[in-house]
Amino acid sequence: MKSPLAERPIFHHLEHRADTHIFLCVLAYHLVVAIEKTLRDGGLWTSWATVRQTLRKHQVGTIVLPAQNGWTLRIRRDARPNPHVADLYDRLGVPRRILAPVKTWAREAHTHSD
Repeated sequence: MKSPLAERPIFHHLEHRADTHIFLCVLAYHLVVAIEKTLRDGGLWTSWATVRQTLRKHQVGTIVLPAQNGWTLRIRRDARPNPHVADLYDRLGVPRRILAPVKTWAREAHTHSD
């Protein structure tokens, strides 16, 4: 696995795109350092790779509920965080609910396969 500072080639043909890419990389690095320091200050000595692996388990999903009238209700929401994810959120001061449920109704197009 590459370290967070591993260099990768960037193929941006315009100078402002290369500058933007470098700025975003530096910003991301500062965020990683801030997250690691916040966790260390709270007594949790862990790496960014472990944090990322733990947070990967907290998913967002869409529930699709077809109605008899040809409409479909889609509910987009986050899952409940497991205890390890919840602990990280608490230590970082992040709310456990990362997304309020979003409900949308849509008329589904009927397809006939004969």
